[in-house]
Amino acid sequence: MTAAPIQRIAITSEGPTLADLVDPRFGRAGGFVVIDLQTMATTYVDNGSSQVLAQGAGIQAAENLIKAGAQALLTGHVGPKAWAALRATGVKVVQGVENMTVGEAVAKFQAGAFAFSNAPSH
Repeated sequence: MTAAPIQRIAITSEGPTLADLVDPRFGRAGGFVVIDLQTMATTYVDNGSSQVLAQGAGIQAAENLIKAGAQALLTGHVGPKAWAALRATGVKVVQGVENMTVGEAVAKFQAGAFAFSNAPSH
């Protein structure tokens, strides 16, 4: 049995649009642009509540993405606790996505330019 194709991706972002830069942080990212790859409709998930946490920001951010229905995450770096939370719910992770806009990251993902990570980066 083959896995269903990914329909919804989330990208850590410094703002709510495809023109905003990818935020290399996961747990303390400004927010997440969630994209339906079939319709290209976007929604923005504000991550402000996770940014102020002394600890557990990555786990809180993972919960926010899971609630948003993301099947894959594109970001710079994911720590071990957040990694475990994401992987436990089947969210696939691409790390090392930096120095580009959210729109550029989406295009590269759709072109198959990214590989899914096998381990957290920290």
